[in-house]
Amino acid sequence: MMTSRYEQKPEPRAPKGVAAVLGRFFSLEEKTQRYLLLGLVAVVLTLIIVPKGGFIPDYYVPGDIASRDVKAPKDLLIPDLPLTEKKRAEAEEAVPPLYDYDPRAGLDIAERLVQALRLVAAEAEKGNPPEGLHKEVEAILGSSLSGEELNAFGELPTDPATIGALRKMLPQALNQKIVGNLQLFQADREKGITIRNLELQKEDAGRELETVIGPGQAQERINAGLKQMEELSGRQRQALFAVIQKLFRPNLTFNKNETEARKRQAGEAVKPVLFQVKKGEMIIREGERVSEEQIKKLRALREIGNDYSTLRTGFGLLLCTALLLFVSHRFAQLNIRKYRPKNRDLLFLVTAFIGQFMLLKLAIFISSALESSFPYIESSSYYYLLPFAAGAMLVRIVLNSETALIFIILSSLLLGVMFGDSLFISFYALVGGLVGAHWVRHCKERTTLYQAGMRLSLVNVLLILGIHLMAGRGLDLQFLFKLGFGLSGGLLCAVIVTGTIPLVESLFKYTTDIKLLELSNLNTPVLRELMIQAPGTYHHSIIVGNLVEAAAEVIGANPLMARVAAYYHDVGKVRKPLYFIENLGAQENKHDKLAPSMSALILMAHVKDGVEIAREGRLGEPLVDIIRQHHGTSLMKFFFDKAKQREDAANPQIDERDYRYPGPKPQTREAALIMLADAVEAASRTLADPTPARIRGLVQKIINNIFIDGQLDECELTLKDLHNIAKSFNRILGGIFHHRIDYPEPAFKEREKDSGKRKNVEDLHREPPKTPKDREIEPAKSGTDDLKRLGMS
Repeated sequence: MMTSRYEQKPEPRAPKGVAAVLGRFFSLEEKTQRYLLLGLVAVVLTLIIVPKGGFIPDYYVPGDIASRDVKAPKDLLIPDLPLTEKKRAEAEEAVPPLYDYDPRAGLDIAERLVQALRLVAAEAEKGNPPEGLHKEVEAILGSSLSGEELNAFGELPTDPATIGALRKMLPQALNQKIVGNLQLFQADREKGITIRNLELQKEDAGRELETVIGPGQAQERINAGLKQMEELSGRQRQALFAVIQKLFRPNLTFNKNETEARKRQAGEAVKPVLFQVKKGEMIIREGERVSEEQIKKLRALREIGNDYSTLRTGFGLLLCTALLLFVSHRFAQLNIRKYRPKNRDLLFLVTAFIGQFMLLKLAIFISSALESSFPYIESSSYYYLLPFAAGAMLVRIVLNSETALIFIILSSLLLGVMFGDSLFISFYALVGGLVGAHWVRHCKERTTLYQAGMRLSLVNVLLILGIHLMAGRGLDLQFLFKLGFGLSGGLLCAVIVTGTIPLVESLFKYTTDIKLLELSNLNTPVLRELMIQAPGTYHHSIIVGNLVEAAAEVIGANPLMARVAAYYHDVGKVRKPLYFIENLGAQENKHDKLAPSMSALILMAHVKDGVEIAREGRLGEPLVDIIRQHHGTSLMKFFFDKAKQREDAANPQIDERDYRYPGPKPQTREAALIMLADAVEAASRTLADPTPARIRGLVQKIINNIFIDGQLDECELTLKDLHNIAKSFNRILGGIFHHRIDYPEPAFKEREKDSGKRKNVEDLHREPPKTPKDREIEPAKSGTDDLKRLGMS
């Protein structure tokens, strides 16, 4: 008996954290995992849809037609924001300006003058000049003085009579209210002002304000008072007036900060203006034109309606969503043949659902914010820019059309709920998803995505036109905006899908057609190593790729998957290339010195080695599965017969299972095609005279033997498919082994007439003379012009 084919691997370490949670999840039964995934997506979609009043339609322009009835769920007091703002503005406008009045301004100036004069006089008695008191005098006066002004100020008399006259004159001259800007004050006085006495801390309404004067009149009164002081000379009066001018300040000043604060308080004191909506009151009826008042009520419902019965609404949506997902999933499983998602596929679908709804929910908030920046564009117009079809296109590329159809139906229904029970949005998302998924069904290159985006854009334009006409609206400016957004929406879907596919391939280990296109490059590291280490296997794989691609197109399989899988199906031979006949060339066959059981083990190993190389090269699970299945459980008949011939009393009974590949049998049509093409191409090399009839006989024999052996029992090939596959193989092999015409024999030249004729090949493209089959062909003796060792080293 043979030893175990696979080495025992060490047990992995126990995962921790998130990995532990995922490990426990994947350790559950598949049925339980699916129910958990469906419940998860129902909960998350409910949390995304319910917030921000997703059930209340929003209208922005009076005159829109209501799509459904809207009733008040309970008694509501809805604030009238425009009227409230108007009342607050009126209250702020009614607040009068506040002016502060300081009746001690004149006496304060006199006291500072007297204090400064006495300081200068005291220092003069000590014999100190006034220049040394410059800073002290300026500090007392609160104003700067030049040197000349200080000297003139120091010459003023400081006798009691002068001091008393100064103290009496200044308060009398400044006893009236003096304002800095008399013209502005008079304008405020007409509206009404408030005067606050800073000494008494009392306010009055500003009566008897006709006596208020400006700075010019006040200075004239001061100058007149100085002229009445006979104690001072004219020069002294001028010096004293110059200092008083610098100290002069209006005693009636506008208090801006206090006025603004009082206006703000008055506005805040105004209570919101409310209008009552009774429970069950019909806010708007289906088919009515929406008025400005109804718009206020609907917007208020969207803002404050989130607080009422949110839990009840969310539970109802959760129940409906869960039932919709479960029933749709079960119906598709039982009635749609190609709807067979694995748990990995369901996890991808859940991620696609959640990602699409989160993206669209975020887009709703952004469109509402853009309306305030661009008020001439309705927020609902931006909805036609949203990538409704991106999820459907992604599902179609990664999985299949049947799964994409279920995804489109479910997402379009739930999107209608999220957009305020909008039938138009559901219709737009449904048609757009179907169009996008249809045009990416054969995504053989990335430009296909943008071509699908362009077609989707054109369909979006037609949909927008139909929806606009169904709503009964005219061809206005908003219609043009919607058309532009619809055109851009299709291309946006293509951009999003293009950027998302590599992420999906990496996270979920999918092999899409775009990934297959990258793997079909013959310069990939795996194929380059195969070409160098095992050139015969490489050439065999290329021919098998041509065979399966043509056959896949005939039977409706995936030609790209079949061709790429054919390139890689024998990559395991790169580790022991000389044990496979196509790589031997003129070398000795190593199996001649091995026991048949050991030869069988070596041949089996190339399948396991191919799986390891494919996983190391990240070729994807579909290619790994095909590499594992491309021999199925077929019998290595040559080595089995050889072992039977050696069977004698000394050797134990030969078990046929030891000479069969480990399997499994092909599970897909692409894997079965590669099994058939692999056997047919290898057998075709044995044909001595590959005529069309012999090729047909060989193909029929090989396919019949594989069919009789039961290798095709687990795939979906029909007898009609096998017939078409045989016809396709015959056509391709007939082209490979086609006959050429017989060229004339080579011409000879005479070089020496006397000594006879010597052969010399003049045309290197001609066929050499035929040699009997039982004789070994000897190399012709070449002249000096021959390339003796070309291709030998």
